[in-house]
Amino acid sequence: MPAVILPSLLALIALNLFTMLRFWQDKQRAIAGRRRIAEADLLGLALIGGSPGALLARRMFRHKTRKQPFSTWLFLILALQAGILAGLLA
Repeated sequence: MPAVILPSLLALIALNLFTMLRFWQDKQRAIAGRRRIAEADLLGLALIGGSPGALLARRMFRHKTRKQPFSTWLFLILALQAGILAGLLA
């Protein structure tokens, strides 16, 4: 196993935990009526590898589940990442 695998995996886990934190923070800000985290920032986290955390956070916090076009963009990011992963594993 290449030496880069473990650090990369740990970084990916950390990114997904951070993504979940940001979704939770946005939910709390929405409840409190405070300034929100930009949707572009949340989608950016998903794009760079935080999409599993984004999906889990949406379900756990019931946040951004019906918001359009946010949901469409998130699922397009997931489809792109799935395609890239399938290509790398082929």
